[in-house]
Amino acid sequence: MNPVLALALSVVLAYIMGSFPTSYVLARIFKGIDIRQVGSKNAGATNVLRSVGKLPALVTLIVDILKGVAAVTIVANYFYKFNIDLQYDAYRGILALAVVCGHIWSVFLKFKGGKGVATTIGVAIVLTPFALIPSAIVWLLVLYITNFVSLASIMALLLFPAIACILKYPLYIILSSVVICSISIYKHRDNINRLVRGQENETRLFKKKMNILVI
Repeated sequence: MNPVLALALSVVLAYIMGSFPTSYVLARIFKGIDIRQVGSKNAGATNVLRSVGKLPALVTLIVDILKGVAAVTIVANYFYKFNIDLQYDAYRGILALAVVCGHIWSVFLKFKGGKGVATTIGVAIVLTPFALIPSAIVWLLVLYITNFVSLASIMALLLFPAIACILKYPLYIILSSVVICSISIYKHRDNINRLVRGQENETRLFKKKMNILVI
């Protein structure tokens, strides 16, 4: 296969993989609803959790993560053997951006979709696992303290590229993480406005015990 054609096909394939509307499909299967018309109207796992249930939300999260994993492993490994004239890290960075953009702007949902966090996690599991760990810890801490998934995600996305830089991951991987995280944060702009106005929806994943001191 011609290297240019291989590059083009792999990017398109990664985008289409990312475009698979997991949340939309599962919401239809489990409740017969359009996930874009209920709750926050976002086609992501958090809205599935609120509007459909825990099991569909978990499946949505796993599948959306796997889309990112598959793009930078299976797709990357298969097409790179056709002598694509790019460094492997740069090539995988491009595929990572393509699969996340597919999730955010799905061709199957009239170029609308989720906010890209789950698919970004899938990409990071493969490309920057040691940067993902502290970012995930921050996500959990912020969510535990505030009950806001959006705020937890934004904080983790802000931190992630900096950690990748500190850990000296390849330049192309760092650049792709900066672009991906910036896009995802931008997609959270409505959440940011609601957070500022004090109108953001809470998501309680943790049962917090209250200690009552009786004197």
